Order: sequence, then C-alpha cells, then structure tokens
Amino acid sequence: MRNRISQAGMWLGMLSFVLFGGCSSAPKRPAAIFTVKNQVTTQLELVHTETDRGNYEQALNLLEEVRRLSISTDDPELLIREGLSRGNILCALGRTEEADAVWNRALAEAERAGEAELAGIVRIYKARSMLLTDGATAETVKTQVRAELAAIGSDKLSLALGWTVIGLAEKEQHRWSEAEEALEKALAIHEKDNYLEQAAYDWFLIASVHSIAGQYARALDALGKAIGFDRRAENTYGLGMDWRAQGDIYKKMGKSDEAGEAYRRSAAIFRSIFLEHEALQVESRLTP
Repeated sequence: MRNRISQAGMWLGMLSFVLFGGCSSAPKRPAAIFTVKNQVTTQLELVHTETDRGNYEQALNLLEEVRRLSISTDDPELLIREGLSRGNILCALGRTEEADAVWNRALAEAERAGEAELAGIVRIYKARSMLLTDGATAETVKTQVRAELAAIGSDKLSLALGWTVIGLAEKEQHRWSEAEEALEKALAIHEKDNYLEQAAYDWFLIASVHSIAGQYARALDALGKAIGFDRRAENTYGLGMDWRAQGDIYKKMGKSDEAGEAYRRSAAIFRSIFLEHEALQVESRLTP
C-alpha cells in the first residue's frame, strides 16, 4: 500500500509538472539562485568601506556574517573573497602570520575550484604583504605582480591593486617617475568608476612619492586632491590622515605655522569620530 501511495504521489508530481512547469506559457525557472550571493556582495561592500576607514574591528565583525553565508552556500568565489578581505584586515592590524594563513587557505580554494583569476588576486595580496612586512626585494614583488596582471582579467579593483603594489615597489627603489606612473594607472580605474575612497588613497600615495622625492609643492597638490575625494566620500578617517600628511610636509619645508594648523585640523577630525589615540599622536608632532 505504501508503495502504491508513493507511486501515486510521484505521478501527481509529474502531472503537476506537465500542467504547470511544462506549459510553454509559464515563466521559466531561473537556472541558479543568487539571493545569498547578492547579500554577501552587499555585506562585503560594507566590510571594504569600514576597512578603508580604518575601522578594522568593525570590519572583522561584519566579516563573520560573510563567512557564515559563504559556508552555507558552499560557494568557492564567496569563500575566496571573504578570505581576501579577512587577510587584508589582519595584515593591516599587523597580524601578518594570521593573514598569510588566511590567504593560503583562499589560494588553495581558488586552485581547487579552478578560479585562476581569483588565485591571481590572492597572489597579488600576498605580494603586497611581502613588500610591506617580509623584506622581499621590490624587484621580486614587481615580477610576481606583473605575472598575475594578465591572469586577473576584468576584475578592475584587483587590476588597480596590482598597479598600486607595483607603484609601492617602484617607490621602494626610489624610481619616482615609475612609481607615479603605476599609481596613476590605479587612479584612472578608481576615478572612472567613482571609487572615491580608493581614488583618495591613490592621491595620498602619489603625494608620499613626491614628498620622499623632495617635491613638496607637488605633494601638497596631490594631497589637496586626496582631500577632495575623501570629502566627497565623507571618509573621516582618510581626511584625518590627509591633513596629518600635510602637516608633515609643511614641517619638512620649515613652515611651522602651516604645519601646526594642519596637525590641529587632523586631530580635530580624528576626535570627531572618537579616535583619541590617533588625535594624540598627531598632536605630538606639534612639538619640534
């Protein structure tokens, strides 16, 4: 009897498909569902915003939900992108060994899933970390990143990151023109698609190249552009950093009044978002 009932249910299901699912006038069902994927993408944008603004602990908290959802869908791309973001934040916090472990896990996932583009992006992140923390030679980093640029294809933000890393490597070698050229390639991508905070950071890095090269007027001009983008993005943390950098440049130029004004403005901006430690650090630069 149970078998007959089971067979009857099966035939009813098939009949329903013929009557409703198989009807040519009925709307086709989607080949794949992206509800969770879209949710994760939105959450990752929030993570990136908090990261760009220096709110690393908040970004890590937001990533917990990203990781949960990524695991729930068993989606390699989401798992890899969560690992990229987590490693980036851990690196910024100085937790480089943890960051490298996370990136290695993301790289293994990318290679296992045949995601060549994402694997290339992970390697660029690792190369940047090597440049900043592991004492790798700038020439080695440039070679590695250039090898990955062709592999990452259409991912514009990752292409921009690659050019940023190359720019930083050129800066390490005191190749000022080459550093500026690479950073401007990243800037062109960010400006075109209105990535305001990223464009502001590009100008900040270009200013640092000019400052180290002793080109103070050009450095101040670049910082002015960084401030413009950070204002448009309402990026308070970035603005605090921009004005602090202006103070540093004026101090190099022996313009103590202008330096003091820039430092005080930076400290006030940091205090407006309750970053007392950063404000005190800036104020400590007021003394000769």
